[in-house]
Amino acid sequence: MLNETDRRIAAVLMASPRASWRTVAEVLDLSERTIVRRAAPLLHDGTLRPTAVRNPARFPRIVPMVLRIRCRPKRIKAIAAGLARRPDTVWVDILGGGTEISSVLFLDGAEARNTLLLRDLPATADVLSWEAYDLMKVFPAGFAWSGGLLSTQEFETLATFTHDPIAAPTIQPFDEALIDHLAADARAGYSELAAALDTSASTVRRRLETLLAAHMLRLACEVDLAQLGIATEALLWIATGPAALEQAGTTLSRHPQVRFTAATTGSANLLVAVAAENLDALYTFLTTTVGALDDLRSLEVTPILASVKRTGRTRP
Repeated sequence: MLNETDRRIAAVLMASPRASWRTVAEVLDLSERTIVRRAAPLLHDGTLRPTAVRNPARFPRIVPMVLRIRCRPKRIKAIAAGLARRPDTVWVDILGGGTEISSVLFLDGAEARNTLLLRDLPATADVLSWEAYDLMKVFPAGFAWSGGLLSTQEFETLATFTHDPIAAPTIQPFDEALIDHLAADARAGYSELAAALDTSASTVRRRLETLLAAHMLRLACEVDLAQLGIATEALLWIATGPAALEQAGTTLSRHPQVRFTAATTGSANLLVAVAAENLDALYTFLTTTVGALDDLRSLEVTPILASVKRTGRTRP
C-alpha cells in the first residue's frame, strides 16, 4: 500500500491526470519538489498509468456494450486475458465465485458486435453462456474520480470537469491520432505530442481543450486500488422504473465511491462500479445511497475478484 502522501498524489492525478506539478502541490499544500520526487517514480514504474478513453456517446460509430460471460473455472483466467488483449475492450474483470467475467467493450460498429456475439464467443472453448447489454448512456460525472481521497474543497479546486459539454466538433484524423497518443500516456507534454503529430504545441493544446470541453474523451490515471487502501470492488446491476432511471444514474455517478455508471438494456437497466474501503463501507453504500433511490425494483451485487484491464490499460 502506498503511504498517505503518495495516495493523495495519486488521487489528484486520478481526478486530473494532466494536472501540473505546481497544481498538485497547491492542492495538497506541499512543495512542488516533494511532489515531483514522490510522483515521478510512481509514473516511471507503472504504479500510476495515465491514459485516455473515448466517450462512446460522442462517437456515433462506437457500439458500447457490456458482457457477462460464464466460463469453466479452469479457463477463466485465459479467457479474461484473451479479452484484455482485444483493442476494443475497456474493462475486463473476474467476478463472483471465479466463474464469471464482466467486460465493457467499445466495438467498431454493428458488424463488429455481430462478429463477437455470433462467431467469436460461440467458438471460444469453455464459455458456457453470456449476456450482452448495450450501454445506452454513460453518466459523465464519473469522468473525474479521486477515490474519495480528496476533500470537497481540494476536489473542486481542480475544476477538471463541467457537467454541460459544448457542441461536439467534427472528428478529424488528427483528433483520432491525438486520442491514441493520450491513451498511451495522458501526461505527455504538448511539445511531445506536437512532435509526434507534426504540428505545433499551441494547436495540440487548443484541440485537446476542445475535445475535453465537448466530453469527447475521458482522461484517467489507473492504479491498483488496493494500493490506495480500497479493498472492496463490486459491480451493481440495478433495476429501476423508467421514470427514475435518469435521476438514479445521476445521483450514483456523483458519489465518491462510484467509478462508473451507465444505463443499460436488459433486465437490469443501471450498471454501477463501486470501489469501497471494505465490506462495511460497501454495506453502508448499499443500505443508504442505493437504498434511498426512488422506485428501486431489484439489485444484484457481484464482487470483483480480479481486475485484468481498466480504462483500456491491461493490469501489470
